[in-house]
Formats: sequence, structure tokens, C-alpha cells
Amino acid sequence: MITPEELATRFTYHPPRTGQPETYEAIRDAAKAFATYLVALTPESREQSLAVTAIEEAVFWANAAIARRES
Repeated sequence: MITPEELATRFTYHPPRTGQPETYEAIRDAAKAFATYLVALTPESREQSLAVTAIEEAVFWANAAIARRES
């Protein structure tokens, strides 16, 4: 069951706290390196595009975990 508190967590702006911007940047850098590697090793295709999109989604959810759950 999704509680009202959980909804508030999911739909409230969470300003970055000390150290978080650096963590976000590290995650983006690692994801970009992996995406670059995948693009270099795979043929241009729908599947390649989906693989890169999945990396983007992983970055989004990782950042959301930091913003929403890190105290």
C-alpha cells in the first residue's frame, strides 16, 4: 500500500544536500562511459537505442533514490 507519506516523498521537491551534486555527477559520468562503450560495440538499431534509454532510466532512479531517501 502506498501511504500518504510515501506519496509526499515521491511528489515533493527535494533540494540537493551537501555532497549530493557530486554524487549525481559521478553517477552521470559512469553512465555516460557505459553508454559510450555500448554504442561503440553495438550496431545502430532500436535495441541500441533501448539499451541507452535503460541507462538513462537507471540514472534517473539512482538520483531519485539519493534525493528521496538519503538523510
